[in-house]
Amino acid sequence: MIQDTGQVSALLGGGECGALLRGLDWNDNPLGPPEEWSDELHAVVGMALASAQPMLIVWGPQQITLYNDGYAAMCGHRHPQALGRPFRELWFDIWDRIQPIIDAAYAGISTSMDDSEFTMYRNGYPEKANFAFSYTPVRNRAGEVLGMFCPCTETTASVAIRDAERVERSGFLQVFEVALGAVALLSGPDHIFRFANADYLKLVGHRDVIGKSVRAALPEVVGQGFIDILDRVYQTGESHVGHQIPVELKSHPGAVAKVHLLDFLYHPIRDAEGAINGIFVQALDVTEQVDEEQKQRMLNRELGHRLKNQLAMVQAVVNQTLRSAEDLDSARRDLSERIRALAGAHDMLIEGRASRTTVEEIVRKALALHDDRDGTRIRIEGPALTIASRPALSLSLILHELATNATKHGALSAETGFVTVRWQVAPAAEGPDQFVLTWTEGGGPPVTKPDRVGSGTNLISTGLSGTATCDVAIDYAPEGLRCRITADLPSFQNEN
Repeated sequence: MIQDTGQVSALLGGGECGALLRGLDWNDNPLGPPEEWSDELHAVVGMALASAQPMLIVWGPQQITLYNDGYAAMCGHRHPQALGRPFRELWFDIWDRIQPIIDAAYAGISTSMDDSEFTMYRNGYPEKANFAFSYTPVRNRAGEVLGMFCPCTETTASVAIRDAERVERSGFLQVFEVALGAVALLSGPDHIFRFANADYLKLVGHRDVIGKSVRAALPEVVGQGFIDILDRVYQTGESHVGHQIPVELKSHPGAVAKVHLLDFLYHPIRDAEGAINGIFVQALDVTEQVDEEQKQRMLNRELGHRLKNQLAMVQAVVNQTLRSAEDLDSARRDLSERIRALAGAHDMLIEGRASRTTVEEIVRKALALHDDRDGTRIRIEGPALTIASRPALSLSLILHELATNATKHGALSAETGFVTVRWQVAPAAEGPDQFVLTWTEGGGPPVTKPDRVGSGTNLISTGLSGTATCDVAIDYAPEGLRCRITADLPSFQNEN
């Protein structure tokens, strides 16, 4: 039997812990002198001291602790006192977590854990630490459990980095969630959706896109060239920007595609080595904006047209006033009032009036200068009904155009002519109630449909700006022109 502990093969080498184990007084230790250890203990101790990986051995009924230099670093200030002592003394502060695992190992049951988190006081203060380890029972030839062998690794740093990256990713995703417009993140050359914010999901009809390729999730865009653009961005690393690009999208797989005008960006995403691994997508649906801009340009052109037409309008007001006046004083008074009405109407047309007003006010102010003193030529009927500012501007222009045409060519150009303006709220077959206004001329010269559509007719046909739906129908009936305007009531009365 070998008597010199330093010559026991299991204790050869092993750095600091090897030297400490060789220097222990084993005669007073429950394990006894190393030369009397079992072959199994010799084997695991020799393996631990020769390994660069942290390794722990818990042996015998008293659960004596042995470990190598790698594990010593994980013990903090409790090394080297923990060597050769019961395992519970080493990890007394987390024993409620450790005991079930060590008891299982001594019962012959292995346990493996990854990145398990513990709060320990190994350096005199509480700290959170993470470990990956496995407790494996060690048996003799008879199958009896002699102790436990545990290779392990402290993963605190890697877990902290991973958590920080997760928080950073979460922060980015939160930013993307509230970013302006529709935002999505695509990964890989097949452009797999790995994130889409609420606006993006709304744009594509709340379809389940995550984990699917663009080709599979949005099949209607395949033939529109967008997959080719994504491929080009992924291959070249060059961003792509589109402005007011028409895109046909479905609200759900079986629906009819609807055209959206989009401003969008495809921007390559690179990994830490600079390789492209995805694409950032951001899109703004500018369909309504473009539509409103087109309507506004039409309104601006027509305002210019109205200003150029004012001399003719003033002449018509003067002629009408003088024709119906009883004397020069009444003519002067009526002409002054009508010129003021004309000025007020144009203030309203040009400024658009930010405050809400009523349909009756719009109609009366727009048409006052065209009526006679007794108010018989223009007949107004309709309920008290408020109107939002944007539809009010459009309605004023439309009425102005209709009245101008009636004064020049229609019913108001004849002494016996008249105009009836009626409005009402009518139920719709589907959806919200409708605002309906009708303009009917009578008593004037015979009406014929013009050979060409002028700017005034274009303005009338544009309908009411700011409404969700609007329909304008013009009937050139021989007995008098008729115009019917229908719009949904909610957007007609409420500001968008």
